[in-house]
Amino acid sequence: MIFFPAIDLKDGQCVRLYQGDMEQVTVFGDDPGGQAKVFADAGAEWLHVVDLNGAVSGRPVNEDAVTAILDAVEIPVQLGGGIRDGETVDFWLEHGVKRVILGTAAVRNPALVKDACKRHPGRVAVGIDARDGMVATDGWTDTSKLTALDLARRFKDCGVAAIIHTDISRDGAMEGPNIEATVELAGVVSVPVIASGGVSSLADLEALKKAGAGILEGVISGRALYDGRIDVTEAVRLLAETC
Repeated sequence: MIFFPAIDLKDGQCVRLYQGDMEQVTVFGDDPGGQAKVFADAGAEWLHVVDLNGAVSGRPVNEDAVTAILDAVEIPVQLGGGIRDGETVDFWLEHGVKRVILGTAAVRNPALVKDACKRHPGRVAVGIDARDGMVATDGWTDTSKLTALDLARRFKDCGVAAIIHTDISRDGAMEGPNIEATVELAGVVSVPVIASGGVSSLADLEALKKAGAGILEGVISGRALYDGRIDVTEAVRLLAETC
């Protein structure tokens, strides 16, 4: 199982939000490239990066910060936020991003996801951000009438590289992940699933590892890393060990 340190970008800075609220933001640094290097040097094998401004505006905003991250590390980076058309997908995949994440676009333009998967095999993930089981879009500012499970099923056979499932109510709250919902979603598709939201301790990682053995590809954590509750080196080692 892979451990994904998260770098959320707002106005060029590394931040964390509370339950996706752009007004409840904590700034952890103004050097995204430097932060990426810290995670890579600690043993991270992947980075999870989100352009928060882009997610709300519907277009990339923190391009300079993302580029600084890509220049600073050699490990693969998956990027989400503001990627809503084929041109943006192509741009980032051609400029060093290993895997793009389509969230709002997956709800509103499923044909884009399917086309991107055909053109870029193994390099397109779907982000499913759920509030009470319903999919949220536009940087979590709107909630659709589509359930997380139904959205996952929509893309189960089109070549999606991974599904990233985030429980919004847990994100940034440091209250533990929604293991039950994540495992349930992973059980309805054969696509690898990555858990996100609320992971705040090594105990949370242990619980996800046990419950998701064989069905979860990895786990994302952000705020707990900046607060010192989770050590990247220990997290990578814990998830890499066989059960």
